Amino acid sequence: MTSAADPRHPLRPRLRRPVWASRNYSLLTAAAFVTSLGSQGALIAAAFAVLESGGDGGDVGLVAAARTLPLVLFLLIGGAVADRLPRHRVMVTANALNFLSQGAFAALVLLGEPRLWQMMLLTALGGTGQAFFSPAAEGMLMSSVEGEQAGRAFAVFRMAMQGAAVGGAALGGAMVAVIGPGWVLAADAAAFAVAGSLRSFLDVSHIPRREPGGGLLADLREGWVEVSGRPWLWRIVLQFSVANAVVAAADAVYGPLVARDHLGGAGPWGLALGFFGAGTVAGALLMTHWKPRRLLLAGTLCVFPLALPSAALAVPVPIGVLCAVMFLTGVTLEVFGVSWMTALHQEIPEHKLSRVSAYDWFGSVSLVPLTTALAGPAEDAFGRTPSLWGCTVLVVLVTAAVLCVPDVRDLTRRTKPVARRTPTGDTDRGSKDTETDTAADTEADRGLVG
Repeated sequence: MTSAADPRHPLRPRLRRPVWASRNYSLLTAAAFVTSLGSQGALIAAAFAVLESGGDGGDVGLVAAARTLPLVLFLLIGGAVADRLPRHRVMVTANALNFLSQGAFAALVLLGEPRLWQMMLLTALGGTGQAFFSPAAEGMLMSSVEGEQAGRAFAVFRMAMQGAAVGGAALGGAMVAVIGPGWVLAADAAAFAVAGSLRSFLDVSHIPRREPGGGLLADLREGWVEVSGRPWLWRIVLQFSVANAVVAAADAVYGPLVARDHLGGAGPWGLALGFFGAGTVAGALLMTHWKPRRLLLAGTLCVFPLALPSAALAVPVPIGVLCAVMFLTGVTLEVFGVSWMTALHQEIPEHKLSRVSAYDWFGSVSLVPLTTALAGPAEDAFGRTPSLWGCTVLVVLVTAAVLCVPDVRDLTRRTKPVARRTPTGDTDRGSKDTETDTAADTEADRGLVG
């Protein structure tokens, strides 16, 4: 960061943003920090709101599934829409929907006993907003930075989000324990309002208008060609469709139940999630210095620890051990996240990245509604401990299977910019008609937006 003398006070330096931190980038980072802070606490609050209203593990799973189901249904459409409408407007509209749905959820909890169908409906509205927000946000972030410092900008963005997750999870768990889940949900609604206000000030005058294309279906078809033509891409997406599904069931359903029965309630569970967030911050910091040559090999090896939290809950281990396990999982998962985004940035034509990302998200969350909805019945049929061990085994098996793919083991980081190619071999030197174009170098570590 540079400084200069303040003309009003000649001896006082004036702080200035780094060159790579544009106004749009600063607004996006601040808004992402606010929403991540609120959303982490809201995840805990929603689960305990269901339990305190008389629900059981199956009801917690149904509410979690209600959020993810519309995410699955609308995500591909959201990716195509983000290429056709001004992305900042899509983001602000999605934030407004999240504000209204979370505000109504909070009011139900604070003013009376919410019914299960009401909580599911409002949670589903939040998932719909997320389906349109995520692809638009990723493209907007990409257009906010350029040049040789893009990698640093994305790393800082990721650390800001993960840092907020640390505070949000710990603070949210403590607030649920002290003042109840309703106020935590209300705080999350306020966070969406603040974030939407910040995003409304984004400047898109520098982004060229997209020329008319072949329609929504043609856009989706182009994205599918990019995904299906790369074995490493679609097989890792399949891997995470299983891994994310079982981890979501463990975290959203079994985790709060284990915390209630063995760890002392919402506070310790929020602390454990906070340690996971701290691990992701440490992992992002590590990846600003470590650039593995074999991107996907290093990243996939770091997915194996994702099986550890389910095993720890199955035992169950003391809260101190669980926090250590969650921290390690956060570090290694962030190594995969940075490696994965770097591989996408290197291999996928820039003007198709949003649609490819939508397919990536779609595959990654497609089974989550099913597993979260079935988590309660599985506990009744097999028991909580065997179900958690099943989650552990599935993560290990699908990760080991991906390591058998030669492209996963052999894909290497490029040290010099090269023209990107489609699966058919056509050279692609960039788009002239999308918001996602950027002059980022091929070693930039792109961040996830959410």
